[in-house]
Amino acid sequence: MQLTFDADVEAFRAEYTQFLDDHLPAEAEAAGEASRSTSHVPEWARRWQQVQFDHGWLLPGNPPEFGGRNAGILEQFVHREELSRRRIYHAFNPQGVGIIAASLLSFGTEEQKRNWAVPILRAEMTASLGMSEPGAGSDLAGLRTTATVDDEGFVVNGQKVWTSGAHDADVILAFVRTDPKAPRHKGISALLIPTESAGVTCRPFASVHDRDGLDFNEVFFSDVRVPAENLVGPLHEGWRVANGSLGHERTLMWMSFATRLEQLLEDFRPVGAVNRDRYASSVMDYQALRLLGSAALGQAARGERDVPAVSVLKVLGSEAEQNAMRHALDAAGADGLLDPALTARYNPYAPAIFTAGRFARYISTYAGTIAGGTSEIQRNIIAQRVLGLPAR
Repeated sequence: MQLTFDADVEAFRAEYTQFLDDHLPAEAEAAGEASRSTSHVPEWARRWQQVQFDHGWLLPGNPPEFGGRNAGILEQFVHREELSRRRIYHAFNPQGVGIIAASLLSFGTEEQKRNWAVPILRAEMTASLGMSEPGAGSDLAGLRTTATVDDEGFVVNGQKVWTSGAHDADVILAFVRTDPKAPRHKGISALLIPTESAGVTCRPFASVHDRDGLDFNEVFFSDVRVPAENLVGPLHEGWRVANGSLGHERTLMWMSFATRLEQLLEDFRPVGAVNRDRYASSVMDYQALRLLGSAALGQAARGERDVPAVSVLKVLGSEAEQNAMRHALDAAGADGLLDPALTARYNPYAPAIFTAGRFARYISTYAGTIAGGTSEIQRNIIAQRVLGLPAR
């Protein structure tokens, strides 16, 4: 199969690469694909994001007033492809830019777009996504954080967890239960809650791949007052907003998995028959992901919406990355468990992914099978909508 683009798409690519050559700051290339958290934005990165916004290159699919140029899906693909090739971020607040601002553009009022979406897109403020809760995990329908409606707006009480970058964020898009008597998937609403509001406590915590606690947070809401104008979408229609939010995240998600898998395969060179066999399996997974993703991209370019295909790509991409990381870790043996500096000192032939301090990436791949819709949820979609199996 020969995968090529028309001349106008390649012209779009050339224009973007010229923009990168002319404007990309040295700090962006030095930072690579690592950021301190999903909401902490260094000053140079704020300026870089604003330059992209002003030139229409932040999110090319957006209208010009929202940092884009009304680009089609193929142009958006090559935009992401060029970012991946240079291993750079276009934003240090990916949830804010890719999910929350996008949700505001889809469901928000004109005032919300002006006062929240544009500042987030221009890195003048940052945002975090408040979905997961203790006891519910990624099951949004199981949330127990409540928002009581009164004449002045809402009063929020409850807790979120795994809230990436909340301690650095200016605002949280939180999903709360506004009608406790409604069925599980009903009676949920989406609220913009400034983190400086009285009663909001963000408590970072360490994890196995983030010992310094620079990303994940527990967030507590204690009688937090939220004005009525901070409601995103209709009251009690948060489930629809949530699906739209994750839809923005999933559109080209497979590209991120493919990019990381490709980089891992570049770093990892196996020795021995077993490791070579595992390496070959990962190569085939990568090629399958690229081909299936390209087919889905072609469908999207024709205006066809294929939700099951997105689910297949999500499962394949997240689990292929996890398997490849596990194979690389097995091949490294005990050296893969060493501190990066010690690994480089005592085994200079260890896979570069470990000497570069990437052991924690294996642990973080488990998040990839959860974020954006768990593998279990995706398999249910595939079973029902592709295979026609009955729901349990």
